[in-house]
Amino acid sequence: MKKVLFMIILFSLSLIAEFQAKIYNIAPKLKEKMINAHSWHRGCPVDTVDLRYLRLAYINFEGEERIGELIVNKDVADDVVNIMRELYEIGYPINQMRLVSDFNGNDWQSIEADNTSAFNCRNATGSKKWSKHSYGKAIDINPIENPYISRKGHISHKASQKYRRRLHRNSSMADRAVLLKNDEATQIFKSYGFSWGGEWKYTKDYQHFSK
Repeated sequence: MKKVLFMIILFSLSLIAEFQAKIYNIAPKLKEKMINAHSWHRGCPVDTVDLRYLRLAYINFEGEERIGELIVNKDVADDVVNIMRELYEIGYPINQMRLVSDFNGNDWQSIEADNTSAFNCRNATGSKKWSKHSYGKAIDINPIENPYISRKGHISHKASQKYRRRLHRNSSMADRAVLLKNDEATQIFKSYGFSWGGEWKYTKDYQHFSK
């Protein structure tokens, strides 16, 4: 029944909605917001002139079309738009897509909100080196359903515990958000040259795609 309802939703969207996306330079007000929220500061490995602000259509967990926001490096902006277009066309659901600045640059809070995000000037998890997110060349997608698992098997976010075992259990939107190796959504990212944290040897970062 849920699968039939989902197909009806997709069919309805195909009749009344088309994918939308726009790419902008980082405007002064947005830069100010990023500075105040500590998601960018002087000394970051990429300047804001090399970043782009994207507004993108996506389908949320209620099957509704929404417009989300991402900030990415200018070198991958077109690829990200194309990836999001393909995800939209296959009906891959995204819980929400907001700038990490909305969470005061706090990666933990963004993940707790199951927020899909990209640029954030910070160190890589467990490292003193810059994260790929600091260059605007990484995306974390549906992080609760696709958790980071340490090499010792630790998952920090309680809501992610039930997704430790990687498989599809049903046809719910949250279950469809789970990313597995052979899933169409995963392959779409890889077709644009993004590597997937779900294939790392020791730690696993199922939410993470980077280029």
